[in-house]
Amino acid sequence: MTTHDRASSATAIRPASPADFPFLHAVAGRPDMARFVIDEDDTALAAYLADPACRLVIWSPEGRPLGFALFCEIGNPSGRVELRRLALAETGRGLGRAFLAALVRHAFTKLGASRIWLDMASDNDRAHRVYLAAGFSHEGTLRRHWRRPAGDVADLLLFGMLRDEWRG
Repeated sequence: MTTHDRASSATAIRPASPADFPFLHAVAGRPDMARFVIDEDDTALAAYLADPACRLVIWSPEGRPLGFALFCEIGNPSGRVELRRLALAETGRGLGRAFLAALVRHAFTKLGASRIWLDMASDNDRAHRVYLAAGFSHEGTLRRHWRRPAGDVADLLLFGMLRDEWRG
């Protein structure tokens, strides 16, 4: 990815609005996403839009929405920001690294994060590879921690990145 591509990818992040909710539902509601991303109802999504400690964002580097993410804990005195939920509309196109790089850049440059953290289900191998390649460190495992909507319980892996570790 060139410097221009990185810059345009980062500027392709915009705040979500209620008009984006059908896109979020279409992505989160896909059968292949069900094990990893919760499809929250419009009331919950609207609550994120109203919460000053959260930012629900859309990634649209090609002029149309290709992904979404939810940042939480914005304004925390420690400077940490949680990247709580992220998903791409289309997988297998090689967009994961660019998407994550844009989100990390956004957190450090626009949200004032000094640390970004996230968790993921331990069986999400694709996300695991992308997070490590982006420079996140595996910081721990919460065993049998998350009950998925289907009823099974998954281990969660915790990842973090400090601003001075960022390769932006």
